[in-house]
Amino acid sequence: MKKTRLFSKIEVQIKALDTATIPKERKVVLRPLIDYLKTKLTNEESIALNFICTHNSRRSHLSQVWAQAIAYYLDIENMNCYSGGTEATAMFPMAVETLRKCGFEINQLSTTKNPVYAIKYASNSHPVRGFSKTFDNQFNPQSNFAAIMTCSSADKECPLVSGADGRFPITYEDPKAFDGTPQQADKYFERSVQIATELLYVFTKALN
Repeated sequence: MKKTRLFSKIEVQIKALDTATIPKERKVVLRPLIDYLKTKLTNEESIALNFICTHNSRRSHLSQVWAQAIAYYLDIENMNCYSGGTEATAMFPMAVETLRKCGFEINQLSTTKNPVYAIKYASNSHPVRGFSKTFDNQFNPQSNFAAIMTCSSADKECPLVSGADGRFPITYEDPKAFDGTPQQADKYFERSVQIATELLYVFTKALN
């Protein structure tokens, strides 16, 4: 399949990310994942990233989708990104709307309590399949993957993730705290930008 450019709005968003805003102490947290990816890329091995949060409803989905889009933007062809939780709930609607605001084309494929979304970042790309699932769901890789813990509660509940090459606690504050408030949309967008910025930094450093 011939590669096409990212949807223009997503590309504009990525180009506007400023990795210089990442604090030094945060870069220390990100370093182990950079080293892991650098080794994989140097050895020309396939890469699987599983972003794990308690309910697989907000931060883990934002991370999965941005990671796949940024990998595409940077021409990292052998990377596949996943997400999961310690329990399955549903992808939260504001997380969906935040990604849509950033330029992702999103189609809802089902209307169950745990809807399935097709999330596209380029016209010829395979869409990311967005739905809530446990991290060890058969949809996700069962071995040879990086387990990236995006929330502190999942980090505490999963001291060991079976089958993972490594476990990387890269946690984010939960925008859920602002649900139902006037700041909700802004706070979800703020968290989305933080996640995208850090992933751009990690992937770029791993390539260098």
